[in-house]
Amino acid sequence: MAIPAPIIAVALAPLVAWRLYSRIKRLTTRQLSRTWRHRTTLVFFPLLLVLVSLAGIGNPLILLGLAGGLVAGSVLGAVALKKTQFEQVGDQFYFTPHAHIGLVVALLFIGRMGWRAWEFYVNGGMHQNDFMKSPLTVTIFGILSGYYMTYAIGLLRWRKLTAPAKD
Repeated sequence: MAIPAPIIAVALAPLVAWRLYSRIKRLTTRQLSRTWRHRTTLVFFPLLLVLVSLAGIGNPLILLGLAGGLVAGSVLGAVALKKTQFEQVGDQFYFTPHAHIGLVVALLFIGRMGWRAWEFYVNGGMHQNDFMKSPLTVTIFGILSGYYMTYAIGLLRWRKLTAPAKD
């Protein structure tokens, strides 16, 4: 006997809500800077961008949306970096992100994914390749990617500039 989809959705809702809450909380509070996280961002997002670009070959709107989103996200990331508070306590590096910009980017992406999930549910499913064939979805993913990659680059630069000089 198969479990009905609404029951699965209700069972997963608390887990999704908890992850969203913890992710958004992280965008607004002081954080310990970990170079491995920043570097992981700079590996993970470019790989995803390549996959999305490959899926969009043959559809100029997808590639244009992705490029436009990357530019917009990079600008938002640069502005957010200028408004970020950086501090060093002993050997530890901390930063407090600019909450408003990070929240807007995160909620934009979460909202779009929620909408796509609703479409998936209402339409009774879709092909795996259809998910990223919406120019709006790809544009919002580009904004998210550009923001996080720019922010990670800025954090790594800050760490490098404030690292103690080695003799």
